[in-house]
Amino acid sequence: MGATLSVSADAGRHRIETLLATHEDQIFRRWLEIAGASSSGHVDRGNLNGQLRELYNALVRSFGDSGDPDGSSELRGLLAELSRNRARQGFTPTETATVVFGLKEAVYESIGEDGSSEALQGFLWFSRLVDDLGLFTMETFSATREKIILDQAEQLLELSTPVVKLWEGIVAVPLVGTLDSARTQVVMEKLLQTLVDTGSEHAVIDITGVPAVDTQVAQHLLKTVVAARLMGAECVISGIRPQIAHTIVTLGIEFGDIVTKATLADALAHALRESGVEIVRNRGSRVALRTVEE
Repeated sequence: MGATLSVSADAGRHRIETLLATHEDQIFRRWLEIAGASSSGHVDRGNLNGQLRELYNALVRSFGDSGDPDGSSELRGLLAELSRNRARQGFTPTETATVVFGLKEAVYESIGEDGSSEALQGFLWFSRLVDDLGLFTMETFSATREKIILDQAEQLLELSTPVVKLWEGIVAVPLVGTLDSARTQVVMEKLLQTLVDTGSEHAVIDITGVPAVDTQVAQHLLKTVVAARLMGAECVISGIRPQIAHTIVTLGIEFGDIVTKATLADALAHALRESGVEIVRNRGSRVALRTVEE
């Protein structure tokens, strides 16, 4: 009984292989039509034609011992490239999956009225093969999308933590949004690198844009200050609003000897004085800065 089933399966597979070879134009045109209709808003039909032609030829070469021994790996390589490109170009998972699964529909239609057991057995084998290729395609697509999202998140993190030079020897880090472990690491690295590049001895960490300060956020700030001190720079934390001051006191958070100021302007004034720059307020609203001679 087992031998009979094996012979039947082999005959069915051979039937599909023959069908793909003898009805190539018909199957390919239908496959191209299905794939193009699922992504008409994005796809370049000429480019899709070339991609599907490569996939079709690699699929045929992967059959049998007489075909290309590396046909299967070639086919998966082409599918991986297609998946990565579509993930970068903004195609949806459905549009990408239809490119692969559409081949089943095209082959089924070409079988026509042939309801023989060999044809049905062959189509079951072919269906499982395409399903496996489709799952591989979606795994590659999902992995590429996840990497794109992670890369974009890192880029946004870089953009959201600028380090600016306020004065000779004074830099500032204006923080906006939530301060978590990942962002603290970026802030610390960028601040330390800027201290090295500019030779600054004073840094202002402004948390005006941080919505809330809890124990975790405070610990992140303290780590950043300690890291800057190891580089020979003193830090001032500005943006301590009344609500934040109340929260810090309620939680029992200790900033020790770290200087804190209510506004960025107050922090800058403090850093200027520590740098040896005298602030002289003239009549009216103008402020003059004068370097103190030692």
